[in-house]
Amino acid sequence: MNYLSFNQNIQLTKEGLEALKKELALFVDEKRPKLVERLSNARTQGDLAENSDYQNAKDELEFMDGKIEELKQVIDKAVVIKCKKNGCVSVGTKVKVKVNGSEHVFDIVGEWEADPKAKKISHTSPLGSALFGKRVGDRVEVEAPAGKITYEILSIE
Repeated sequence: MNYLSFNQNIQLTKEGLEALKKELALFVDEKRPKLVERLSNARTQGDLAENSDYQNAKDELEFMDGKIEELKQVIDKAVVIKCKKNGCVSVGTKVKVKVNGSEHVFDIVGEWEADPKAKKISHTSPLGSALFGKRVGDRVEVEAPAGKITYEILSIE
């Protein structure tokens, strides 16, 4: 069972939803038509059973069609979360924390937007869920492979 088989909404920031819409448009308007053309050209090259370009293009088109369908479902189930100005960590907020003497800033985002390398963490991740609903000055402990790590919330935007 995949994630999208549940009848639940998918929380996204406004920016995250726009990024998914742009990705869908890129696939539908540019990438898929090029693949269809490539498949059509490969089809004219003779025996399809031994035509690796035809098989590769066919496989890529099937994958892309699946990705397009998945993006459509996510966009259809998306609920844009508006940042609440109540001073609590929520989806759409930027949180500055202090951990082990250094400061880090994380964007709290929906699951589909999460990108740990870019410091965008999902509200359902271990750190995101620990921070969720907390206020400036609160401390949270997160279990990590190296043991418990304590984060202190310095600011919330």
